[in-house]
Amino acid sequence: MGNTADSDFPVSVSSLHFPSAEHLSVSQTLASLRRSALSVNNRLRSIEADATFAREVADHYDLPLVANERCGSWYIPPEVKSGSAYFKSTDGHTGQWDFSFRRLNLQILPLAREHGGCIIVDSTRRGKLMPDALSKTIPIWCAVFNRALFPSETAYHSVELPPNYLGASEESQIENRIGGFVHSLKSLKLDLDELRQQLGKPIRVAWANRTYFHPTDLRKGKDYNLFVLCSASKRVYGAEISEGGYIQGAGDDSEAWAHGLTPPVFWAHNSTLLSTAEEDIPDVIETLTQEHRMQTSTQQATLIAPSRNLYISQIDPGLLDKYDLVIDCNNAEPTQNPRRLNLGCISSKQGGRDLRNHLEKVRDFISSRLSAAPSQSLLVMCESGKDISAGVLLSIICLFYDDDGEFVGPRTASIGKQFIRQRLAWIVSSKHDVNPSRSTLQSINAFLMQRPGY
Repeated sequence: MGNTADSDFPVSVSSLHFPSAEHLSVSQTLASLRRSALSVNNRLRSIEADATFAREVADHYDLPLVANERCGSWYIPPEVKSGSAYFKSTDGHTGQWDFSFRRLNLQILPLAREHGGCIIVDSTRRGKLMPDALSKTIPIWCAVFNRALFPSETAYHSVELPPNYLGASEESQIENRIGGFVHSLKSLKLDLDELRQQLGKPIRVAWANRTYFHPTDLRKGKDYNLFVLCSASKRVYGAEISEGGYIQGAGDDSEAWAHGLTPPVFWAHNSTLLSTAEEDIPDVIETLTQEHRMQTSTQQATLIAPSRNLYISQIDPGLLDKYDLVIDCNNAEPTQNPRRLNLGCISSKQGGRDLRNHLEKVRDFISSRLSAAPSQSLLVMCESGKDISAGVLLSIICLFYDDDGEFVGPRTASIGKQFIRQRLAWIVSSKHDVNPSRSTLQSINAFLMQRPGY
């Protein structure tokens, strides 16, 4: 099922690009061959082949396709993509098994109830059967929610792991951590009754890849929601050149090869891109992505519940006039508008660390503006709409809002990590792709727990 003929990935001598030097060492020759095999064109053909397999899995189980971002979206055409999940392989690495508070993935619960489950699509690099997100991170997540939401359904409390994949010791160590993860989830003070209603039934786990479907007899049923963990790529043991140009996990690490191409643009223009010569692809991608940006309508900001006036979004000038107050985390231009605050945080991975230099300005702005009229709408924007802006909102929620989402600040009582974690759950539950970096959260923790008294 889902096999793709090698002829779909031509690697004729004329299609290979060698260095112009007359004398090449063996290592240089092999490196040149590998670069040619890893061409953008081969990547896109591999993605298209893997997407065919993902569709076959969806037809087999009669379940909707959900992309495990960022890689998974490459393998699902937008017209059949039902949602996104944000499970990290690092949370499944050996010895580092974790249940992430920054990636609760609550958006999957109502989708699973509506359809009886879902298929979560991902892939991984050459040589591995599946990413750790599918073999461990998601099974851990499923076991935690089964225990937390359905405490009496003990048949679903054990971690379901792929067959003959992990050692007995690792399986046992993972199982022993579930109780602690359940306790941590409950400590977030989420409405578990509401989450139970959203999911409806416990979760069963199955795996689908080019090697096997397991368990073979499992289908969605009346007593459980079926989560099928689909690794889209064919497992490749040798070098890509041995596979006729097929690349396992071709959609991974797209920043390094895609020239700005995104999955929506690829699927809208895949026939054009696949018929474009390799040397012309960067220019074609630039043209298509510019057209896509121009055609994309102004995005909507997301309300952070249970507040009724706090919003988060990516930077978008079209949103500025729709909110009473705006904090732009990355804009460094001075503003004379008393309803605007530009923080000027660095636009890079260093931005989270830089944030701690601006949080007093945020506190003072909120104190002077919202205290006078607490019902005013506040929009916080950053470059991604997922990191710095989430950190700024987290500081505001911790300092100025009570458990019901009402403005009451400024808070004078001490603030601890558990309190911050509970407030972060508001943001993650409201905007599911929010992912504040470790440095951003460290900045928030340092500011809130060591701030001077009022």
